[in-house]
Amino acid sequence: MDHRKEWSCARDQLVSSLKDLGFNPVLGEMIAKHLGSPRAIDRMTSYLYHVKPRSEELVIDEMLAIRSEIDAWREKKASEAANAAYNRLLYYGLGTDDGEDDREDEEE
Repeated sequence: MDHRKEWSCARDQLVSSLKDLGFNPVLGEMIAKHLGSPRAIDRMTSYLYHVKPRSEELVIDEMLAIRSEIDAWREKKASEAANAAYNRLLYYGLGTDDGEDDREDEEE
């Protein structure tokens, strides 16, 4: 399934779930845009299905919690990548990641 279709399906399910709970469908569109990925939207839809919140505040709180977890995960992955690059720098030094020293040895 291509990404746009997957995103559209997830958004439509979210909007439908919110409508079934008596909320304005526009809220679903806004939440889908804010969450930004089909996986996060599916997670929100699952919350709606299992918890059946009665107020918009509860819905928005859960959306913010999901978004916060996504942001924390991305920050953690970026930090891990930076740490790995730093460790490579410490271990190999500057200019050796691309095999530059190996070519110099071959020329001699």
